[in-house]
Formats: sequence, C-alpha cells, structure tokens
Amino acid sequence: MDILRELRESGLKVTIPRLRILQLFQEGSIKHLSADDVYKLLLAEKIDVGLATIYRVLMQFAEAGILFRRHFESGHAVFELNEGQHHDHLVCTGCGKVDEFVDEGIELRQHEIATEHGFVLHEHALSLYGTCADCTAKKVPPRKP
Repeated sequence: MDILRELRESGLKVTIPRLRILQLFQEGSIKHLSADDVYKLLLAEKIDVGLATIYRVLMQFAEAGILFRRHFESGHAVFELNEGQHHDHLVCTGCGKVDEFVDEGIELRQHEIATEHGFVLHEHALSLYGTCADCTAKKVPPRKP
C-alpha cells in the first residue's frame, strides 16, 4: 500500500501524524490497535499528538475505507488495515490479543446456511473468543465482559 497515494485518494491531507499513524498499521507487528494503543506507540516515539486527534484520524481512515473499525468483547474500538481480503478473528479474553484466520470450510458453511434460510449474504464477521496459548500456560483468567 502506497501511504501517500492512499491519503490523497481518500481526500485527506497528508500530514505527519496521519502518515505516522498509517505507518504503524502497515509496519507494526500488531495488526489490531485501539486509539490508546496508537497513542502509547506515538508517545514512545516522542511524537506529541493528542488522543482526541488520534481517534479523529482513525475514524477518518475508517470512513475512507483505509482501516476497518471492529468492536470485540473489550467494548472499545479496535482498528485494522483494510488489506482487501476477508478474514475472521480469534480474540483472547485473557490478554485481549487478536489473531486472524481464514478457513474456506467455515466460509462455505456460512454461505450454505444463508442460502438455506433464503438470505442473501452481503458481508459477515466471525469472532471466536477464548484463551490464547500464552494465557492458558500462565493460567490468566478470562476478562469479564
């Protein structure tokens, strides 16, 4: 993804905070970030951007289709880069970690179920909640919703 082109095509001005926030999603090892996560990463880099500005930029990116806004069990919004490919999520209720997966069998079955019910499927989201291997090993209790 060409960051400058994406920003220009979305009609957003190219600013240093916007560039850096988008880079965090493209280059970072963590693919699902909340506004708080982005704020902490920028603070660690000594980039002074307010939390309200970060949230506003994330919402602009979501409205422009650059990011997806997701709501998992935690109750707060998590954003991820729109890479144009459908995937589902595994969400750890211990630490909040989110992993992505693709399973053609699950995709096929969801479409079959929709068809059986006379339903025209436009989109769907599947999130599985459980405990990741690290939290299981550490015996971290699941968070309460």
